[in-house]
Amino acid sequence: MPASQTLLFPDPRPLVERLGRDFFRQLTGRPGVYLMRDTAEVVLYVGKAKNLRKRLTSYRVANPDRLGRRHLRLLRQVVRIELQECADEMEALAKESGLLRTLKPKFNRAGVWPGTPRCMTWRCAGRALELAIAETPMMGWHVFGPFGSGVIFLRAAIVRLLWFALNPASESTTLPLGWLHGRLGTITRIAYGRAIESSHSEVEMMLAKLFEGDADGFVVWIGERTKSLVRAYDLEIRNNDLETVVGFIQAKARRTVPFNTPDQSVEDQRMNLDLMLPFPDADWKHS
Repeated sequence: MPASQTLLFPDPRPLVERLGRDFFRQLTGRPGVYLMRDTAEVVLYVGKAKNLRKRLTSYRVANPDRLGRRHLRLLRQVVRIELQECADEMEALAKESGLLRTLKPKFNRAGVWPGTPRCMTWRCAGRALELAIAETPMMGWHVFGPFGSGVIFLRAAIVRLLWFALNPASESTTLPLGWLHGRLGTITRIAYGRAIESSHSEVEMMLAKLFEGDADGFVVWIGERTKSLVRAYDLEIRNNDLETVVGFIQAKARRTVPFNTPDQSVEDQRMNLDLMLPFPDADWKHS
């Protein structure tokens, strides 16, 4: 069917049809967790939100062009959403982690089973930045972590943000294949284009500061570099990814961990991992 004709048909809104418009109008803006249940009251999905109204409102429209098949299947099965308000985002994160390991909802992936601690690693390779996830730190790579399986969402968010920053005139439709949905491969390589006004050392400096805890500086820098973004969908991707990154940095600040550099030996880096408990798994995927 031609694209021009598809506009004649509104996107499905299964949750609005089942829960009613008043459910979304009365949502609180407080932090908390939400449990999506089916007709048998089985919990299908557990998520946490800094703002329950904002997060759950994003579920109203089931656009098949923007949501994956798994996401669409979930929305078609949900008949009730249970809300549990929390004092702050950290309490919500802790409650979500406990619910995930207790209930093991079938539509959750991260945080359901205890996982091996994994780190976010990165290095400069010529005129490119490479980012990977590793259980054991590799020689010559900077290391940030360890985390649970949710670190895959941290890397995906940072990759998209850096790509937007280095390609300010581009839109999400021109992202490399799979990047929009977090399919990044073992090592993700972001090339520094010739059109970049600032040197690649600025990018590396901002990334290093971010992993040292300067989330605010990174947010400002990304905002400056992405001023040309105008499409609402692109801005939503950027803002959601920034929220993911800031959430990780804030959570990491609660667990003081040395920032490992390529100058450290692999043995020293492994010792740092052995002395630290894994970060609680969390489903950092934006719904």
